[in-house]
Amino acid sequence: MDHTITSMQPCIEACTHCHHVCLQTAMTHCLQIGGKHLDPDHFSLMMNCAEICQASANLQLSGSEFVPKLCVLCAEICEACAVSCEAIGEMDECALACRKCAESCSSMAVV
Repeated sequence: MDHTITSMQPCIEACTHCHHVCLQTAMTHCLQIGGKHLDPDHFSLMMNCAEICQASANLQLSGSEFVPKLCVLCAEICEACAVSCEAIGEMDECALACRKCAESCSSMAVV
């Protein structure tokens, strides 16, 4: 494995985990519970978070030069998703995955 990819591995794993948790939580937990869990702003933020995390992991795996820039945006969206999940409640696992991903992406980001 390339040394650069090896150094990115914790962030790749955090992004992959966050993608999985956000998508699964939105498609199962939120859809089943309904109500405030299906608020359009909250639900689309969860889907946006899942997508940006998948894209971030993919770009890191490919060694893209755009990783630092994308990680800035990924961290911002993950943090917003964590805040939204905490405000809705009953979404601790998703909020935690988002926060860990935000921290990891922030460490990869170059502003």
